[in-house]
Amino acid sequence: MNAIDFSPLFRSAIGFDRLTSLMESARGTADNTTYPPYNIERTGQDGYVLTMAVAGFGPDDITITAVENTLSIAGRAQEQSEPGSRFLHRGIAARAFERRFVLADHIVIEGASLVNGLLHVTLKRQVPEALKPRRIAIQGASPQVQAPQAEAPASGDQAQLAA
Repeated sequence: MNAIDFSPLFRSAIGFDRLTSLMESARGTADNTTYPPYNIERTGQDGYVLTMAVAGFGPDDITITAVENTLSIAGRAQEQSEPGSRFLHRGIAARAFERRFVLADHIVIEGASLVNGLLHVTLKRQVPEALKPRRIAIQGASPQVQAPQAEAPASGDQAQLAA
């Protein structure tokens, strides 16, 4: 029996735990481009790191924007060729790009860094205290008040009743 590969659904969604949410978001953000390549890594129960290969781009060439549940990363490289130079082969892509990622509820961007041509965006799920599950204490039953019972007659009283 062939297994179904759901990995394409995980490409542009961060922090989703339910497949139905992934399918809904994938339907609205179909993106067939593969540039620049990226990884999405889960670093803990509530932590994620998005790593994108952006060789040739500097910190001033990249814009990271978060609007509602969408993270957008755009890059526009500055032309750095010297006057009079001519490329014999141009294999390093320096074209402009824009990638969009759908974020689950309560995912916040903690920071971003650019090291050795790799852009690292750190994300974390921060659920507000009011929305976190909480344990409700069960109160013990208060002692029940017992109805007064008719007292049994004393043994001397029983003798008088028998007579």
